[in-house]
Amino acid sequence: MLVLEPFISSSCQLPVANQPKPTHLNRINASGAMEIEVANCSKRGASTADDRDMVRGVYLAWQDLTVVLPNFGNKPTKRLLQGLSGYAEPGRIMAIMGPSGSGKSTLLDSLAGRLARNVVMTGNILVNGKKKRLEYGGVTYVTQEDVMLGTLTVRETLTYSAHLRLPSNLTGDEVKDIVEGTIMEMGLQECGDTLIGTWHLRGISGGEKKRLSIALEILTMPKMLFLDEPTSGLDSASAFFVVQSLRNIARDGRTVVSSIHQPSSEVFALFDDLFLLSGGETVYFGEAKMAVQFFAEAGFPCPSRRNPSDHFLRCINSDFDTVTATLKGSLRLRDKPSSSDPFTNMATSQIKAALVEKYRHSQYAKMAKARIQEISKIEGLEVEAISGSEATWLKQLITLTKRSFLNMCRDAGYYWARIVIYILVSICVGTVFYNVGYGNTAILARVACGAFITGFMTFMSIGGFPSFIEEMKVFNKERLNGYYGVAAYTLSNFLSSFPFLVTIALITGTITFYLVKFRSGFSHYAFFCLNIFFSITVIESLMMVVASVVPNYLMGIVTGAGIMGILMMTSGFFRLLPDLPKIFWRYPISYISFGSWALQGAYKNDFIGLKFDPLLPGGPKLTGEQIITQYFGVTVDRSKWWDLTAVVIILVCYRLIFFLILKTKEKASPFFQEIYAKRTIEHLDKRPSFRKIPSLSSSKRHQPLHSLSSQEGLNSPLN
Repeated sequence: MLVLEPFISSSCQLPVANQPKPTHLNRINASGAMEIEVANCSKRGASTADDRDMVRGVYLAWQDLTVVLPNFGNKPTKRLLQGLSGYAEPGRIMAIMGPSGSGKSTLLDSLAGRLARNVVMTGNILVNGKKKRLEYGGVTYVTQEDVMLGTLTVRETLTYSAHLRLPSNLTGDEVKDIVEGTIMEMGLQECGDTLIGTWHLRGISGGEKKRLSIALEILTMPKMLFLDEPTSGLDSASAFFVVQSLRNIARDGRTVVSSIHQPSSEVFALFDDLFLLSGGETVYFGEAKMAVQFFAEAGFPCPSRRNPSDHFLRCINSDFDTVTATLKGSLRLRDKPSSSDPFTNMATSQIKAALVEKYRHSQYAKMAKARIQEISKIEGLEVEAISGSEATWLKQLITLTKRSFLNMCRDAGYYWARIVIYILVSICVGTVFYNVGYGNTAILARVACGAFITGFMTFMSIGGFPSFIEEMKVFNKERLNGYYGVAAYTLSNFLSSFPFLVTIALITGTITFYLVKFRSGFSHYAFFCLNIFFSITVIESLMMVVASVVPNYLMGIVTGAGIMGILMMTSGFFRLLPDLPKIFWRYPISYISFGSWALQGAYKNDFIGLKFDPLLPGGPKLTGEQIITQYFGVTVDRSKWWDLTAVVIILVCYRLIFFLILKTKEKASPFFQEIYAKRTIEHLDKRPSFRKIPSLSSSKRHQPLHSLSSQEGLNSPLN
């Protein structure tokens, strides 16, 4: 989160969000002079609480922002954004608008510091006049996909989020008041106690999910809020409600930047500023209400009864040319007579190129450049990058444990289904090996039963992987917004799953131990259950590691099953440990395989102290030590508890690997991405085609396909 602490004297004034501004130029000049005076006053050290509350957001500006998708082969490098410049101010809501593929989400990700690893960005991003990299927890970002735990209610989701992020010294009543106030602000009163919904449970509507996503991020009243198409998939009423809520947030002095595809006229009127994109280029940037005037000045006036956003996209979306040419080719559309107006017969690609060129030399571009220069000279508004959470680590751990435990209790696929399956399989194992006895045939039966329990039965823990993947999605979103750390999440997951794993181990151990009649005694029973518990927990931890590397649950299950198969092969059941090839399979695979340690401990726990009938009648009885040593290659020079300790060590190692993978992704990614960007730029600078920006008007890909006048008569591609 970005913290802004300006010290302002009572004689200084800041631009108020709802102050009337007759023109874009007047707003720029007036606000710029005021903000510079604020900086000068801040140096004098005088301040009041009322003045400090007037600006709660940050001044964000970007200069010559270019994003490319490198291609080191023969294909050309793709430019996603081409030299964009603009700014966003506190108290105003800015819309980034354009057709699909225009670069809206790319620009938003660039400003929020969330670009994909395979793209390269150049240019400057200024926060309160200073170059700054926005990292984890630096800004609040509402993604287009609503990622939440579907087993929780709306009120529970907000309450847990509040406890994770709000200061720990707040009382329960104060946190409750904040949650209830946020619910009322976003209009979620009617669905406050409704489950969000999962694949098998119907929950709240799409519009309510979107409002809940926004509510989660405004709980802490962030300085800067980014939203990726918050109205996507919503009806006009829901979209209006969402944007109106965002407008209210902006009016409270926050900086709000949102991408949007094609809003209704009512929604469009709520935006203060507009950044219109097409093909990664700036078509218009300025006050939203002045965009109509710009298009009129460029020779493309908006009809009086048309939605401005529809008209803008109609002029700059080249897909209309393709649709029209397709319909013309199928003899379903005819050209209208040519008009005396030269622009009505231009293809959309030509109109777009004309608008881009018009903006570059317009007063709007000059005003935007001047305003960016003023913002870059702001002084006295210091920004401190802090975590998105003000709660203590212990408070986060407790909250995460409670939330995760509640999610596991309500998600039938997480543990309950597995508990039922474990009960059924345990009964089957117990009845198949019922009262196995002490005959010579019982030797192999006991070995097979132990191997099945420690190997195949623990393998069923892989079934909870899809539910864990959904939980990981929530973690990734919340971690990016700075809710909590990796350590708190890793430990809370183990603590919340502990009761379920103990339940599985006790049920499985009790049923099989007493039906099969392994060696009696409480210590042997306790070891048997502990061996099952830690074996299952190791599998859970292994799948967590797989989830951190392979986030797709289908690929994750395949990967996890493959690793489990390798570990089971080297456990000592299918081939004795001494007989394994020494290179690789014996050292180190069998030593890092939990199955080999768990199986050796199970053999010692069951066989040592017992005597079995001889293989030939009349011979001496076989001792358990003799059997596991001579026939199964298990050494008895160490205790079974040391074997169990080895399983615990493997468990801890998997958890640490999971933690290190998440931390490495978080810390190392920016470093390697910076190196990748520098090398890519050096490589691309050698290409003449990269240094020269292609013109849309001369592009073979965007040749005129059909006139705009023909498109005016086209109501729907389906008719």
